[in-house]
Amino acid sequence: MADLDQVKLAAQAYIYGYPLVYNLTELAKFPAGTSLLGVPAPFNRFASARALLGPEAKFVTPNNDTLYVIAACDLRDGPLVLEVPDTGDRYYVLQFVDAWTNNFAYVGTRATGNRAGAFLLALEGYSGPVPDGLPVVEAPTPVFAIVGRVACDGPDDLPAVHVVQDGFSLRPLDPSVASSALGVPEPAAGVPDELQFWERLRVALAAFPPSPDTDGTYLADAATFGLTDAESPYVDADPALAGVLVAAAAQGAAMIEQLGTTVITPVNGWTSAIHAFDYNLDHLGLGTIDTPEWKIADRTTAYITRAVAARLGLWGNHGYEADYDILWTDEHGDALHGANRYELVLPSAPPVGAFWSITMYDSPDYYLVANPIDRYALGDRSPGLVTAADGTITIHLQAESPGAEKESNWLPAPQGVFRPVLRCYLPGPAILSGDYVLPAVRKVG
Repeated sequence: MADLDQVKLAAQAYIYGYPLVYNLTELAKFPAGTSLLGVPAPFNRFASARALLGPEAKFVTPNNDTLYVIAACDLRDGPLVLEVPDTGDRYYVLQFVDAWTNNFAYVGTRATGNRAGAFLLALEGYSGPVPDGLPVVEAPTPVFAIVGRVACDGPDDLPAVHVVQDGFSLRPLDPSVASSALGVPEPAAGVPDELQFWERLRVALAAFPPSPDTDGTYLADAATFGLTDAESPYVDADPALAGVLVAAAAQGAAMIEQLGTTVITPVNGWTSAIHAFDYNLDHLGLGTIDTPEWKIADRTTAYITRAVAARLGLWGNHGYEADYDILWTDEHGDALHGANRYELVLPSAPPVGAFWSITMYDSPDYYLVANPIDRYALGDRSPGLVTAADGTITIHLQAESPGAEKESNWLPAPQGVFRPVLRCYLPGPAILSGDYVLPAVRKVG
């Protein structure tokens, strides 16, 4: 039997390393075309989703409001120049996410405006040439993601959004440097499946080491289990070590799932993620807000939150860019289930600077849900959405149609357990202060 104290310690290492491993796993899919966008794109080149995502996107909590434009980047061959188009009055955001899932910079409507421009992307501490005085985005890790979202008002708007997407580009600052295409580190061959997570964490820690000044305790714990070894200890692992790590992975994964519903106290069944991405304490650059109210002061809490945020919404924005509110239960505290019918009565349209929507996801995968009317979200841009004379908006959450007279406000649910998410892009002061309170969902049948 595995040593329980060792299992507990290794489970903490699992939680610490989970975002790093999950994030790099997703970035590694881009060259092969197996990412959420489904199109191949080598490192340092943008890939664009040409249609709004649907249930075919096997990615945790994707949105159905914007067209994605995403690049997996690698600066080990030198800086890159990013060019962005003029987007007129169309909202967009480019979110920069390092290997550890820290949001370290933003370019876009809120952060830098909608005019055309260029930016230099370089590693932190870069002291080389900066052409034409370009604003510099400093990356904490050489591998990172640019996660772009361009607002789309529906199918008829797609051609116009495609023009905007085509205006984003990346090129090397020094075009004479050949690409080494290092990308995401590969695990050692011969590691059994049950230890793959630990091997991937080992090579990721070597490639993208955290600061020993801030994370020294975590690195010391990681060393206990071979995670800082130069050669893989998992190819032919000691049975006792393997037993601890297998048990710890199961325990760590279960803890992340449990913490996802308890790390923030729900209000009326809703969990606000407005501060769920405040775990970046050390690398806040262009377009971020580097103030205490947007940081989780305790590092242990920050890293736990980081793991939960990766599990529930990898690549989510800081709350000042987009607020995400997750609905877990009805007014009685019961899980939402497609066997029942529910109503959500918003007191008024959420006050936003860009747009809002509520999107349906299944559970526990948090994927978009196939339905007979191909509707995955409802919001302020939904044709025919009905607002009552008193300003309230009633959303019907159920598997079957509520009837023709209510169908404009119907968000189809799956037959099983489900989890909707309300997104508010550029949330207004009432959302940021907590004055805008979401009501409980009522079970009506």
